[in-house]
Amino acid sequence: MTKASISQTVLELVTPLVEEEGLELVDVEYKKTGREWTLRILIDKASGVTLDDCQKISRKVEDLIDVENLVPTRYVLEVSSPGLDRPLKNERDFLRFVNKRITVKTFSAIENRKSFEGRIAGCENQTLYLDDEGVVREIPLKGIAQARLIIEF
Repeated sequence: MTKASISQTVLELVTPLVEEEGLELVDVEYKKTGREWTLRILIDKASGVTLDDCQKISRKVEDLIDVENLVPTRYVLEVSSPGLDRPLKNERDFLRFVNKRITVKTFSAIENRKSFEGRIAGCENQTLYLDDEGVVREIPLKGIAQARLIIEF
């Protein structure tokens, strides 16, 4: 299995576990950090993620991964909140944060640029509408390499 397929398989199996606890699964990453592999699971909820939430999900995920034998190597499991500058991955994420400032990096250039910053004006039909100082740019979600909230005080 590839890193991407392990991440995707874990995401599909873990989503129901996370949702039955009243949480949202934000992202799953499986990558090598130094000499060891890390499986990072980001969870969220409107009132904020607690340490108890992370511990509960960690135990459930660990058991599931062991039973299903999903990860072929030794790994470190990390379950945490996505933080204030959380990644935005899908249409639901963008709609949840309409009018919030974000940074976006695209895989290929749009209007000779690969980096954008602005407010989320909307998201529909797998297209992000980003208000970049009065200019609304259309960015296909499949073309987004990374999108994160900007921390505003």
